[in-house]
Amino acid sequence: MVRAGSAGSAGSAGSAGVTAGPTLAVVAREAGVSVPTASKVVNGREDVAPETRRRVTEALDRLGYIRRPRFDGGRAPRLVDLVVRSLETSGAGSVLHGAEDAAHDAGLELVVSAALTRDRPEASGRGWLDKLVLRGSWGVLFHLAELSDPQYAWLRQHRIPFVMIDPVLEPPAGVVSVGAANWQGGVTATEHLLALGHERVAVVAGHRHSLCADARIAGYRSALAAAGVRHRPEYVRHAGAGESAAGRRMRELLELPEPPTAVFAGSDRMALGVYEALAERKLRVPDDMSVVGFGDLPEARWLTPALTTVRQPLSEMAATALRLLLRMMDGHRPESTRTELSTRLVARASTAPPRDVSRPPGEVR
Repeated sequence: MVRAGSAGSAGSAGSAGVTAGPTLAVVAREAGVSVPTASKVVNGREDVAPETRRRVTEALDRLGYIRRPRFDGGRAPRLVDLVVRSLETSGAGSVLHGAEDAAHDAGLELVVSAALTRDRPEASGRGWLDKLVLRGSWGVLFHLAELSDPQYAWLRQHRIPFVMIDPVLEPPAGVVSVGAANWQGGVTATEHLLALGHERVAVVAGHRHSLCADARIAGYRSALAAAGVRHRPEYVRHAGAGESAAGRRMRELLELPEPPTAVFAGSDRMALGVYEALAERKLRVPDDMSVVGFGDLPEARWLTPALTTVRQPLSEMAATALRLLLRMMDGHRPESTRTELSTRLVARASTAPPRDVSRPPGEVR
């Protein structure tokens, strides 16, 4: 079962080894309210005055009260949260599909939330974390670029099991994450272009120092070295995650004295920006420039020509993360904090052998 939830992050304690904390009666006495009133705040009831809610919430925080899952007829509901960057992307749809299937198989209920963004002032507070705890969740899956240090600390303090799905930045030590084999994906994409005869292969990557971008660039460089092809630093460009920045980096590559004949884009969205920049110059894919993406999102098939790309198994990653979380909820620690699923090349129409370099770009054969 999937239920809609509010903004983004954590589920409730309920994991093995949680020590006893102050009782609700102690919290009520500290806040100067009755136990039933304190219980209403803990359970997210709306019929509490704002000032009373504030006093109880501050007492809960001050005393370190751990909100445990609600019980129904003696059985704790097996509820987990999935927090995604946005509900508007096809990538989020793939993550949701994988997590929901795995949750269904495990008899869990899944609450899906879109994360608060940093430009919203309440994102820096703890209210959004508390809401998930009050819901009685046992654990959380995060499909976010990163969490803040205070958020990590809050999750540790409340002993809430969680797993990161495809984090952009390296998580702190001990944080469990599931990702793709990005290094191997970079190797595979570059080897495909080299096998077609390209030697001037560029890469338009994501953010500097991001976990996935660094690994894909490392794979790209490794494939060049294995083939005996000289690595050109000017062929490596960082563009963030969007198509507009990728388009700017592609235009820079076209201005080089010796522009590339092929480009490995760090994501399918970035490949779209590469396509647009090439179209502005009336350059054709793949006649004038071969392009490989990363992700194999539905958009890759909709582009003209259809995009050759490295498949990132987002649904399988989410399902794997859910199964790891389930074990953590039952008190088991994964053998490794990092799990990587394999990638594979999906060859379509956007790659071909390089044209005769004696002809200027765009010249008709």
